[in-house]
Amino acid sequence: MALKVAIVGRPNVGKSTLFNRLVGKRLALVDDRPGVTRDRRYADGNIGDMDLTLIDTAGYEDITDDSLESRMREQTEAAIEDADLLLFMMDAREGVTSLDEIFADRLRRQHKPVILLANKSESRESGGGIGESWSLGFGEPVAISAEHGEGMADLYAAVVAASTDIFIEEVDEPDKPIRIAIIGRPNAGKSTLINRLIGEDRMLTGPEAGITRDSISVDWEYEGQNIRLVDTAGMRRKARVQEKLEKLSVADTIRAITFAEVVVLVMDKDDAFDTQDLQLADLVEREGRALVYVAAKWDLEESPQAKLAKLSQMAEDKLPQLKGSPFVALSSHSGRGVERLMPAVLQAHATWSVKVKTKDLNDWLSMATQRHPPPAVDGKRIKPKYMAQTKARPPTFVLMASRAEAMPEQYKRYLVNNLRESFDLPGTPIRLIVKSGSENPYAPGGSKSGPERYKGDAKTAPRKVIKKAERAEMLSNLPGKALEQKKAGKTKLKPIAGLKASASKKAGSSVAVQKGARGGARQVSRSGRVRTGQKHLPKK
Repeated sequence: MALKVAIVGRPNVGKSTLFNRLVGKRLALVDDRPGVTRDRRYADGNIGDMDLTLIDTAGYEDITDDSLESRMREQTEAAIEDADLLLFMMDAREGVTSLDEIFADRLRRQHKPVILLANKSESRESGGGIGESWSLGFGEPVAISAEHGEGMADLYAAVVAASTDIFIEEVDEPDKPIRIAIIGRPNAGKSTLINRLIGEDRMLTGPEAGITRDSISVDWEYEGQNIRLVDTAGMRRKARVQEKLEKLSVADTIRAITFAEVVVLVMDKDDAFDTQDLQLADLVEREGRALVYVAAKWDLEESPQAKLAKLSQMAEDKLPQLKGSPFVALSSHSGRGVERLMPAVLQAHATWSVKVKTKDLNDWLSMATQRHPPPAVDGKRIKPKYMAQTKARPPTFVLMASRAEAMPEQYKRYLVNNLRESFDLPGTPIRLIVKSGSENPYAPGGSKSGPERYKGDAKTAPRKVIKKAERAEMLSNLPGKALEQKKAGKTKLKPIAGLKASASKKAGSSVAVQKGARGGARQVSRSGRVRTGQKHLPKK
């Protein structure tokens, strides 16, 4: 188990900034105005090679009435009691104030080691404040700058020296908890519900609207199952959110929804399912998280049965994409009906994590398409082929069909609703992806074709095929004499050297000489007959 360290001090001295630096990410909201942090926040961090469990607290106010500042002081005192080591932070620029002296006197009564931190000591103006901090009675202060990360080595040395006598119990790592986010509009009773579930005043509550600003996580165990409850700030309509701090709170709430597994939407029974509640539920569905409806302040309802039936019908009519989500009516103040919340949450989580066998899916697909075949688009019918579940949380299914891009949205909704009813998936978001299965994955260029084989360079250029029209055009561009020869298709015959002129005259002026089969010359008569015989010898 890590060393528990609480960061305490008066408002606006930089406690949340140091908390974020040691944690390694911006968990706590930081602003220039004092009093931003109200609840105590736990997170795992480290400094050097030491693992820490850090506790961010609200600014200490010396008030003991029933105001909000008094309740914030009680949260800080609870963090002091829970911590093993205290980091007392003061502002080195402003020096020691009266509130610092009052808080220092309060810490001296604790039998726990205290390290004095002089924050904002990166400038020359902080020299006087560091000297004044000796008067608080905690020894030499550690000069740091939480914003710029200066003095972290000195802080590490001080923590190591102060924790030598602290016994840290070794505890096995817990199983991964189920993350449950509690969302809703301001003053809907979210923090009161968490306090009722865990049985202690862990979250800051009151009649004022918008008390919670940060998303505070609380680890809890329910019937052997590790649970992480996340209390979020109330979300108003976007048009009403003007201040920078409220915008940061809304962004923190959206981030809590993104990392949650089950979301509990807390609504006031008198104005449930108004525009803002519907937008929050739609956001949960788009993020793909399981949803549980909660109607709070149920102890003030005079006719609970009729009211519950009316709200359940409104949920199905206004949010058909989440049809069948659990609906729990309870009272966080009196505890009425709270025992029904966690079984509904666990059931929603189990449905959200379901996995369906491929064989059962294809049997269902055959029955669903026989009962209601896909419509014909542009005269061509869409043919579903097979179906499989690719992942859970939320359940995601892939349907292979011909002409997938032409499948109408109303038929997809029919398949999703039928799928939810057939496999008992009430309320959980279902993702249906329709893909076209006509392409061959093993064809060249397909997903499973692999790299293209290298066939080498061509040794000869491909033979060019010349069309008849192109050949005629080429012939027309030749000179006149050559053009006549090409058109006639005749070859000019050359006379063979060595023939006597008398032989030529004897055979006639039109005698042509052609090459014989054995390379010799042969004569052709005027009529075209070839003379093959030998010449007659002269008579003796």
